[in-house]
Amino acid sequence: MSVKLERINSELVRTISEILLLETNDDLLKTITITSADVSKDLSFAKIYFTSMLDMDKKDLEKEMNEASDFVRKFVAEKMDLRQTPKLKFIYDDSIAYGNKIEHILEKIHEEDQEKKM
Repeated sequence: MSVKLERINSELVRTISEILLLETNDDLLKTITITSADVSKDLSFAKIYFTSMLDMDKKDLEKEMNEASDFVRKFVAEKMDLRQTPKLKFIYDDSIAYGNKIEHILEKIHEEDQEKKM
Protein backbone atom coordinates (compact mmCIF):
# COMPACT_ATOMS: atom_id res chain seq x y z
CA MET A 1 0.00 0.00 0.00
CA SER A 2 1.29 3.43 -0.87
CA VAL A 3 2.26 5.99 1.72
CA LYS A 4 -0.45 8.30 0.37
CA LEU A 5 -3.19 5.70 0.95
CA GLU A 6 -1.87 4.92 4.43
CA ARG A 7 -1.94 8.65 5.25
CA ILE A 8 -5.51 8.95 3.95
CA ASN A 9 -6.58 5.87 5.95
CA SER A 10 -5.08 7.34 9.10
CA GLU A 11 -6.66 10.74 8.44
CA LEU A 12 -10.05 9.10 7.81
CA VAL A 13 -9.90 7.31 11.17
CA ARG A 14 -9.04 10.55 12.99
CA THR A 15 -11.59 12.67 11.11
CA ILE A 16 -14.50 10.24 11.42
CA SER A 17 -13.77 9.72 15.13
CA GLU A 18 -13.85 13.50 15.59
CA ILE A 19 -17.11 13.81 13.61
CA LEU A 20 -18.84 11.10 15.65
CA LEU A 21 -17.76 12.71 18.89
CA LEU A 22 -18.34 16.39 18.08
CA GLU A 23 -20.82 16.70 15.20
CA THR A 24 -23.54 14.18 16.07
CA ASN A 25 -26.43 14.41 18.48
CA ASP A 26 -27.02 10.66 18.41
CA ASP A 27 -25.84 9.02 21.66
CA LEU A 28 -25.33 5.71 19.84
CA LEU A 29 -22.87 7.28 17.40
CA LYS A 30 -20.92 8.85 20.27
CA THR A 31 -20.19 5.34 21.65
CA ILE A 32 -18.51 4.20 18.43
CA THR A 33 -14.73 3.79 18.21
CA ILE A 34 -13.21 3.81 14.74
CA THR A 35 -10.43 1.19 14.63
CA SER A 36 -9.20 1.44 11.03
CA ALA A 37 -9.98 2.47 7.48
CA ASP A 38 -9.23 0.91 4.12
CA VAL A 39 -9.67 3.27 1.16
CA SER A 40 -9.64 2.01 -2.42
CA LYS A 41 -6.82 3.08 -4.74
CA ASP A 42 -9.13 5.37 -6.74
CA LEU A 43 -10.48 6.93 -3.48
CA SER A 44 -14.08 6.15 -4.48
CA PHE A 45 -14.80 3.75 -1.64
CA ALA A 46 -13.65 3.23 1.95
CA LYS A 47 -14.32 0.46 4.44
CA ILE A 48 -14.44 1.93 7.92
CA TYR A 49 -13.95 -0.57 10.74
CA PHE A 50 -15.45 0.22 14.13
CA THR A 51 -16.29 -1.22 17.51
CA SER A 52 -18.58 -0.22 20.36
CA MET A 53 -18.82 -0.95 24.06
CA LEU A 54 -22.60 -1.11 23.80
CA ASP A 55 -24.16 -4.52 24.31
CA MET A 56 -25.94 -4.38 20.96
CA ASP A 57 -26.06 -6.84 18.08
CA LYS A 58 -23.21 -6.08 15.67
CA LYS A 59 -25.55 -6.29 12.64
CA ASP A 60 -27.80 -3.63 14.22
CA LEU A 61 -24.76 -1.44 14.91
CA GLU A 62 -23.56 -1.83 11.31
CA LYS A 63 -27.05 -0.92 10.06
CA GLU A 64 -27.14 2.22 12.24
CA MET A 65 -23.65 3.27 11.16
CA ASN A 66 -24.35 2.71 7.46
CA GLU A 67 -27.57 4.75 7.76
CA ALA A 68 -25.43 7.60 9.10
CA SER A 69 -22.74 7.21 6.41
CA ASP A 70 -24.03 10.02 4.16
CA PHE A 71 -24.11 12.38 7.15
CA VAL A 72 -20.56 11.42 8.11
CA ARG A 73 -19.36 11.59 4.49
CA LYS A 74 -20.63 15.18 4.20
CA PHE A 75 -18.44 16.23 7.15
CA VAL A 76 -15.48 14.21 5.81
CA ALA A 77 -15.77 16.18 2.55
CA GLU A 78 -15.66 19.45 4.52
CA LYS A 79 -12.76 18.50 6.80
CA MET A 80 -10.45 16.55 4.47
CA ASP A 81 -8.75 17.94 1.41
CA LEU A 82 -9.51 15.11 -1.04
CA ARG A 83 -10.12 15.29 -4.76
CA GLN A 84 -12.99 12.84 -4.26
CA THR A 85 -14.68 11.92 -0.97
CA PRO A 86 -15.03 8.14 -0.78
CA LYS A 87 -18.34 6.40 -0.23
CA LEU A 88 -18.21 5.01 3.31
CA LYS A 89 -19.15 1.47 4.33
CA PHE A 90 -19.01 0.74 8.04
CA ILE A 91 -18.00 -2.76 9.15
CA TYR A 92 -18.02 -4.02 12.74
CA ASP A 93 -14.48 -4.92 13.84
CA ASP A 94 -14.45 -8.22 15.75
CA SER A 95 -10.68 -8.17 16.31
CA ILE A 96 -10.81 -6.46 19.72
CA ALA A 97 -13.47 -8.84 21.06
CA TYR A 98 -11.53 -11.76 19.59
CA GLY A 99 -8.32 -10.55 21.23
CA ASN A 100 -10.09 -10.20 24.58
CA LYS A 101 -11.45 -13.74 24.24
CA ILE A 102 -7.96 -15.13 23.52
CA GLU A 103 -6.53 -13.18 26.45
CA HIS A 104 -9.24 -14.57 28.76
CA ILE A 105 -8.49 -18.14 27.59
CA LEU A 106 -4.76 -17.64 28.18
CA GLU A 107 -5.42 -16.27 31.70
CA LYS A 108 -7.60 -19.28 32.48
CA ILE A 109 -4.89 -21.69 31.26
CA HIS A 110 -2.30 -19.83 33.34
CA GLU A 111 -4.52 -20.04 36.46
CA GLU A 112 -5.10 -23.77 35.95
CA ASP A 113 -1.37 -24.27 35.46
CA GLN A 114 -0.64 -22.41 38.72
CA GLU A 115 -3.21 -24.56 40.56
CA LYS A 116 -1.56 -27.77 39.29
CA LYS A 117 1.81 -26.61 40.62
CA MET A 118 0.44 -26.22 44.15
